[in-house]
Amino acid sequence: MSSKPRIVITGLGLTAPNGNSLSEFRANLLAGKARIAVIDVRHMGKHPAGVCDFDTTKWQKRKELRIGTRVGSISIFCSREALGDSGLDWDKVDKSRVGVYLGITEHGNVETENEIHNISQFGNDTKYWTHHHNPRTVANNPAGEVTMNMGITGPHYTIGAACAAGNAGLIQAAQMLQLGEVDIAFAGGVSESIHTFGIFAGFKNQGALGAHEDPTKASRPFDKNRNGIVISEGGAIYVLERLDDALARGARIIAEIAGWCINSDATDAVLPNPERQTECVHMALKRAGMKPQDIHIVSTHATATAPGGYPGMHRPPERLH
Repeated sequence: MSSKPRIVITGLGLTAPNGNSLSEFRANLLAGKARIAVIDVRHMGKHPAGVCDFDTTKWQKRKELRIGTRVGSISIFCSREALGDSGLDWDKVDKSRVGVYLGITEHGNVETENEIHNISQFGNDTKYWTHHHNPRTVANNPAGEVTMNMGITGPHYTIGAACAAGNAGLIQAAQMLQLGEVDIAFAGGVSESIHTFGIFAGFKNQGALGAHEDPTKASRPFDKNRNGIVISEGGAIYVLERLDDALARGARIIAEIAGWCINSDATDAVLPNPERQTECVHMALKRAGMKPQDIHIVSTHATATAPGGYPGMHRPPERLH
């Protein structure tokens, strides 16, 4: 039995194309409502995409919105909603003992593309380049916007881990709690990807951008005729605490983070390596003190690309038993 503190989730906040709360999100998932829309992508025309529809002014002043970023707004909304869900008395919390650890797939593309477009309208004169560009594009920006909005003075940073970034944020937060670096952590993943044409162009030129006459059916991970990913924005952020602390304040415990593992394929930049995936799952189970038959749900990567679907869905489970 590990002597390290057990880590639990006590709050959750999210925004997704099909919901701005867990109850709304879950209801739409069960009803099969994806809420994928068609948007105009700069230089590329119309493409299906997942667009979030949340009240940005619920937790931010208009000045914050002018200076900040879209992903910052997503991060703030999710963090504030998670705080409300956790039942923490925020006024009594020592903000220097709170950490923010957010996973991102990429950051800065949106702002840089926008500024390049803006100055192109003025003969590429850089005097029209906004002075907000640098603070908007530094890698820690999404987490930093959360700390400024919420008055958090503990550690904050973002973690780049592609499509596993949200998991990496949770793991980092759990580790910091176990080390005693913080007492409360906001952790999860956020993305503003639909606002950069480069992401669309990159996936399209890889042959990995999903398409369908019905945009709600463009992403179909387990369909034999799947043809690619649908890009979306959104976020999910959790409040994490040590179990003893959560019990002491009478918190509602949503779940425990029992075990985890991060490894690297070291074989290809895009295609998954089933051997490494299997090793990762085995190690997570070992650290959790669990067996494969204890697992009730497997959450797949499920990119809906032809090569990305099969290894991510079928191979690891075969090797676990």
